[in-house]
Amino acid sequence: MSTKVIIKNNPQMPYLIEEALNRLRINISFLGSDIRKIMVISSEPNEGKSFLAMHLWQQMASAGEKAILVDADMRKSVMLAKYGIEREDGKEIFGLTHYLAGDKPLEECILKTQWEGGDLLANANNVVNPSMLLDSQRFGELLDKLAQDYRYVFLDTPPLGLVSDGERIGHLCDGAILAVRSGVTPKAVVRSSVAQLERAGCPLLGIALNRVNASGGRYYHSYYGRYYGKKGYGYGYYGKSGKDK
Repeated sequence: MSTKVIIKNNPQMPYLIEEALNRLRINISFLGSDIRKIMVISSEPNEGKSFLAMHLWQQMASAGEKAILVDADMRKSVMLAKYGIEREDGKEIFGLTHYLAGDKPLEECILKTQWEGGDLLANANNVVNPSMLLDSQRFGELLDKLAQDYRYVFLDTPPLGLVSDGERIGHLCDGAILAVRSGVTPKAVVRSSVAQLERAGCPLLGIALNRVNASGGRYYHSYYGRYYGKKGYGYGYYGKSGKDK
């Protein structure tokens, strides 16, 4: 029997945010069928990666794609509390660490949501050092299984600059989307993150530039750009002139 949850804190987003995420979803769909396991990551905390992962997953599920969001931040996850995720029957939620530790079978950890085909594998039990769980054969096999069962597997992971978890996870993914906070994250830090992803063998699919100041107001905006060139990274957003900045 499947476990059904309710996401209570899921407010309607402004049009500009909705449209930016929709553009991101469409561009990802152009990458081809080989891109299935996608890590959403940032260089530092508070760059919007978890927001991006959650709403990109929702966009895909709403568009009819079978997608699962894996909360792979096993140290300091706040997903359940932040989005008010609760089981319909009021019972305890089991998640990623329960499965990797062998405490619960996968079918008890995957959560069904209000979006048909949009499932969650949350992290309901933080651990101090998840390195052994991430390095285990069980984790890699899990991602491969999810990639067979779902069109898209999105992984919300810890920032690259904090711990090595992101590199470990990236090694098992088909690519990464790097969230960057506009006007805050130094370019040198972004370059360092790109180098980390390359070292992990995880292709950079694009950069989402968040909280861009454009059109005379401040709003949350995500722009998806394919990774080109030899210098390491590229990003952009559309401002007043409509040209790439």
